[in-house]
Amino acid sequence: MVGDDSAPGWSAIDAALERLYGDAVPLHVAPELPSYLGGAEALDGISIYPRDDPVPHWHLISYGMSELYEKRNGNPVESGFGFEFTLRAVRRPAGEAPPAWAVMLIQQLSAYAHATGEWFTPGQTLRPGRLTLGDDDTRLTALGFTVDSELGTIPTPFGGLAFLQIVALTDAEYAAAQDGNGRAVLDAIGEKVPLHVIDPARTSLW
Repeated sequence: MVGDDSAPGWSAIDAALERLYGDAVPLHVAPELPSYLGGAEALDGISIYPRDDPVPHWHLISYGMSELYEKRNGNPVESGFGFEFTLRAVRRPAGEAPPAWAVMLIQQLSAYAHATGEWFTPGQTLRPGRLTLGDDDTRLTALGFTVDSELGTIPTPFGGLAFLQIVALTDAEYAAAQDGNGRAVLDAIGEKVPLHVIDPARTSLW
């Protein structure tokens, strides 16, 4: 990880994670060539923390949707897209490594945003052509976005950012979230699914 004076945006994310996780050292996934050296990947890294509470899960946080090294977008209010992705994936007792699908999902959404210039907002939902959450059958077919309840929003030297958590939805939940009901549906799911942890085995709440 490169958080230092040359990457003040990165350091701001590190500081937010340190407030939550103290001196715990996360797993970190990074491209061979970061963007500041000419790399073409959408993200310069994803940090991953193992959690035991309130249910066992992995907490993933992206680096690269916001401005990590310098101000580029001309918007003094927001850093880059104005968010970094987070995702919480269930951690099975026998699982010693984060699920590959969780990393890939963040990478895919990040690549899409960087390629199209479109971004995601709290309460928004979407249905991908196919949502892959590992090899097991799942009723989770769609996605929603909410502000990560533990990380919230932070200021950075390049503007503010929200930690935007990726949530998985069933067909019925996705249908209920249409017509401006996204935030209400995601809030209701959050009351029954602790911290919106994605468990491919969960049943529909609608």
